[in-house]
Amino acid sequence: MTAYALTDSWTMTRRELAHWARQPVQVVVNLVFPVMLLLMFGYLIGGGRGVQGSYIDYLVPGMLALTMAFGLEGTMIAVTQDLNKGVIDRFRSLPMTNGAVLVGRSAADMLQSALSLFILMGVGYALGWRVDGGAGAFLGAVGLLLLFRFAMLWIGIHLALVAGKPELVQAVQILVWPIGFLSNALAHPGSMPDWLGTVVEWNPMSATATAVRDLFGGTGTEHVAAAVVWPVLLLALFFPLAVRRFGRLSK
Repeated sequence: MTAYALTDSWTMTRRELAHWARQPVQVVVNLVFPVMLLLMFGYLIGGGRGVQGSYIDYLVPGMLALTMAFGLEGTMIAVTQDLNKGVIDRFRSLPMTNGAVLVGRSAADMLQSALSLFILMGVGYALGWRVDGGAGAFLGAVGLLLLFRFAMLWIGIHLALVAGKPELVQAVQILVWPIGFLSNALAHPGSMPDWLGTVVEWNPMSATATAVRDLFGGTGTEHVAAAVVWPVLLLALFFPLAVRRFGRLSK
């Protein structure tokens, strides 16, 4: 059964990758947008209140985490389009594992997310950002970022299935914005009012951003546990919800 599930999921992943060749503009936009944000916050808007040391060293890991939270609408729209165009009905007629369509879509998204991470890190390096934590810490930081993306992705897939229509995705996507901007990605909580700083510190994305900064900077692993627990809890909640919702819509 596991082998069939993996085969079906890989087939759906290749289907999504084939869409990249037919829609290259969307892929490029998704890759360029976080770079524009990094340059905008690093040079045009500025910031760094409450940050000790270089703001670029603070900003780049925060932007990497922020990128993992945003850009879900492509996957969300693709899921709803498959539902509304009858694609899911055609797949339902095949001997295919339930949920393989969603897993394939998420796998394609994770590949693009990984590519986006390394492009953004390259831009950060050009701006003066450096990794001081060693190869193990670097790989650990990348792993935490992708784990957070995977959790956010399944939240997005569930919301897309609830929305049901592509035109509603944009409205639902707005729900993700507070997670991104009520975090320590761009500013230190110490520079905020006490109540807001508390909210920011309890944000799952703040846990990831803080742990990633520590790993990239070689300053310890104190916050890694929280950066693992939060995404795992979100996955434990939203992955089964999304698969169950998909199963109901397919009946």
